[in-house]
Amino acid sequence: MRRLLFILPYMLWLAGCAGNGGLTPLPAEHVRATFRPGSNVNVIKIDVLDNLPLRAAELVAPDGTATPASWLDVNNKLQANGGSQAIASPWRSDAAFGDVAPTMLPNAGATVGVYASHTELLMMSAGAQITLPDPVAYRRDWQKYKIRLTFGAPGAPNIREIAAPQPPPG
Repeated sequence: MRRLLFILPYMLWLAGCAGNGGLTPLPAEHVRATFRPGSNVNVIKIDVLDNLPLRAAELVAPDGTATPASWLDVNNKLQANGGSQAIASPWRSDAAFGDVAPTMLPNAGATVGVYASHTELLMMSAGAQITLPDPVAYRRDWQKYKIRLTFGAPGAPNIREIAAPQPPPG
């Protein structure tokens, strides 16, 4: 019985390691189209997190007329530094360390081990803005509008459509 109790944790550990293996999957694609509160009520703001770059965004009316985005920005470097680099950063605001720079150790001449980390997410974030061509018509038939997003390389585009957001009240 004693041997079974000794072996049981190892068996559970091995069972936990027997998963599908490989890399941890990235987060699912994420697209959000909204009217930002407190901003221009005639502008749709689109936020995207995807493994492909956003190349174009357009609002498609019920009659097929497309209005392209007036602004598009893609960021392919989602990264963060940690460790001693983050602690020494003048931009850091953390309750654990306060807004003060780290102090020097008493024996500054001695070799001190420090750690540094760098995290990079292999996905791209993008933002786009589409100005409504006819705000009155959009308010009336917003359920029939779509937003067409084009991702990927110019030679092999990946086109997706999402529903248009509900206009803000008022």
